[in-house]
Amino acid sequence: MVTRLVERMRPFTTTVFAEMSALATRTGAVNLGQGFPDTDGPASLLEDAAAALRGGRNQYPPGPGIPELREAVAEHQQRFWGLDVSPADVLVTTGATEAIAAAVMALTGPGDEVVVLEPYYDSYAATVALSGATRRTVPLRAPDFEVTEAALRAAFSDRTRLVLLNSPHNPTGRVLSRAELELVARLAVEHDAVVVSDEVYEHLVFSGAQHVPVASLPGMAERTLVVSSAGKTFSVTGWKIGWVHGPSELVAAVRAVKQFLTYVSGAPFQPAVAAALRLPDEVFTGFAAQLEAKRDLLSQGLAAAGFAVNRCEGTYFVTADVRPLGLTDASALAWRMPEEVGVAAIPVQVFCDDPTAAPTLLRFAFCKRDEVLHAAVERLAAAGPRLAAP
Repeated sequence: MVTRLVERMRPFTTTVFAEMSALATRTGAVNLGQGFPDTDGPASLLEDAAAALRGGRNQYPPGPGIPELREAVAEHQQRFWGLDVSPADVLVTTGATEAIAAAVMALTGPGDEVVVLEPYYDSYAATVALSGATRRTVPLRAPDFEVTEAALRAAFSDRTRLVLLNSPHNPTGRVLSRAELELVARLAVEHDAVVVSDEVYEHLVFSGAQHVPVASLPGMAERTLVVSSAGKTFSVTGWKIGWVHGPSELVAAVRAVKQFLTYVSGAPFQPAVAAALRLPDEVFTGFAAQLEAKRDLLSQGLAAAGFAVNRCEGTYFVTADVRPLGLTDASALAWRMPEEVGVAAIPVQVFCDDPTAAPTLLRFAFCKRDEVLHAAVERLAAAGPRLAAP
């Protein structure tokens, strides 16, 4: 059959997450591939959503989002990051994914270039393709995954219109340093580029690391769109309540596209998220501490099974290198692990344009119940020689 799908979207007909999750289900494997928690968020958040459902907040909300959520986002940004944000410059979206897509499509088109860190979250590539722009990647290489000036400068050109930044970074678990962000900021100013900063893991940062919003750097507030969501912070990834804020002109451009994508969504969830953003500090720090312990549990298990585990400073994910097992193809191992070992993971290579990048890395999600992580660790340990090269 001749496909009618436009050529630029043909590489994106499915996602590795869907494929690996289906394989995990079919084989009964512990699914550490897709990054969603297997527990719900704060009880008050769920109760507030139920109350909103019963209270009749089930019709179209205002296009930019309900006022109380836009106000809560602005308060949150001041409270945690010292950012002066007007509620009028906050746009509620259907998750961070829509915010990013609407921003890229609003601000770039054919002939433009978008700078992204590589490896990158898979929706970034599809979103840039939708806009008709071209990806220019900045390689982050194991084990440190650092942004180097040479690699960053090489990705910029006179066609650069947008930098799609992500810190804390999925899939590497890096939290970019202030020095790295200042380098990004300097080049963005030099090339008059807008920065779209995906900060969905802003509260999931572990001991020894600190999240610095790029919009807080001198001269960056006027050229930065900050994106985040309730999904990762409060373990409600299925709610798809995100937001973007920034300069009025840029937010208006994003809104012009967003309103013709989903228009609005999540009416009863929006007031619940607004209340959750005002919860005490210990709710935010407590969840990060719980995740840090889960990171340690899984990292120790992976190391004991023979992997070289890279440092993880934040997010839901840890990366591990298969070379100590005598292997050179992490993708091949990922596809046989569900059946042979009983654990599913994602090869990092699928997040890269460069086919030679990250060939020996796997990404494991640790945002799971402890008993699930223990089961995965036990299966990895029991697999023993089956993991290694013949």
